[in-house]
Amino acid sequence: MKNLRVFLILLLTLFTVPSKAHDSLNVISGFTSPESAVQDAKGNIYVSEIGEFNKDSDGKITRISIDGKLSTFASGMDDPKGLTFIGKSLYVTDKNRVLKVEPDGKWAVFGSTMAFPQTPVFFNDITSDEAGNLYVSDSGNLKTGGAIFKIAKDKKVTVILNEDSPEILAPNGLLVVKNNLYEVDFASGILYKINLKTKSILKVAEGFGGGDGLIKSGDSFFISDWKNGKIFKLQRNKVTLHKEGFTAAADIALSYDKKSIITPDMKAGSLTLVPIQ
Repeated sequence: MKNLRVFLILLLTLFTVPSKAHDSLNVISGFTSPESAVQDAKGNIYVSEIGEFNKDSDGKITRISIDGKLSTFASGMDDPKGLTFIGKSLYVTDKNRVLKVEPDGKWAVFGSTMAFPQTPVFFNDITSDEAGNLYVSDSGNLKTGGAIFKIAKDKKVTVILNEDSPEILAPNGLLVVKNNLYEVDFASGILYKINLKTKSILKVAEGFGGGDGLIKSGDSFFISDWKNGKIFKLQRNKVTLHKEGFTAAADIALSYDKKSIITPDMKAGSLTLVPIQ
């Protein structure tokens, strides 16, 4: 209960108090392998919990409401990971499928293995563009064999890039910025920029260990390193350490007010809001 009260204070002050005031009031525990998080416009935070790895139907999405209450939003998933909202619908990567969760928590498969031009192995992150298209990373065996897919609104699936490109090993965190898709690779720890029109690939920065989550705030990118429990900041081509001390910093998200980095620590079973400033 103590952690819950602390997190409630954080949620209620998140939109009004300068972020440095959160340094000692920013952690809630009790999750089972939390992998990803996202916050909606009302302030509710959604956390994907894998549960026991490779055990079907024990995965779920937990909602932390603005009044501090934790509840199961959706359950019966396998190993849910990446999360992204399009409108009021929440999209989730779950092993080799993509799920669409409605506001009442009911979900259905949005894209199945049969719909993909090559067989998915290990879906990881998911993001969307302004037009409502989804982009999904397949991390392969976490060393090689990865791919990046685009799922259009009509559910048509195309391959953006796969292992035919030497840069694509185990793509993980994804982020669309205008006509470019940014991708951080779990195997190489390199951040790439992919032109969605030409499919050209540009190395932006490296040294991110087991690159996992990826967000952008202002002119800065923040990248989580799952293997080493760190969050890095990339600003004007300079990489600096922003936060360390995590056991396994997973798929980070930007808070709705853009003041904090919502950070699931998978192995610690916790969620931390890290101030951006």
